[in-house]
Amino acid sequence: MKISAILKTHDKTDLAILLLRVTTGGTLMARGAQKLFGWFGGYGLEATGQWMDSIGLSPGYLMALLASSGEFFGGLALLLGMLTRPAALGTALIMLVAMVAVHWTNGFFITNSGYEYSLILMVISICILLHGAGKYSLDHTLQAMFPNKPEK
Repeated sequence: MKISAILKTHDKTDLAILLLRVTTGGTLMARGAQKLFGWFGGYGLEATGQWMDSIGLSPGYLMALLASSGEFFGGLALLLGMLTRPAALGTALIMLVAMVAVHWTNGFFITNSGYEYSLILMVISICILLHGAGKYSLDHTLQAMFPNKPEK
């Protein structure tokens, strides 16, 4: 099927939200996995906790556990489109804390460990929060399977 045919038969907004959810969710899952499990060249939970302690985010282990779990499981929820708005709120808040507590003093650009990347992830999370999961999501599928019925 040609792309032009797909775009004519599908809502472009739902496709756009799907792309944002999948790429952002996958990115956040990978970032969380680096901190939680040491995957993808990450340092794991213990080392991340020690680093967080060293920059004043104490207790470091707890802060690392909260941040990495929020990134990993929030990313998974965004990827699947499940509990999308709460996940997007959580990931936006995590990125706000990362921007302010870690990257702000380094300026904007990521080349100097600035807040550019965290800002982009935060803004995308806010957009997903405002829009919702879209048609191509578990949220939409479950809502269709179990519609709200007004009580009598």
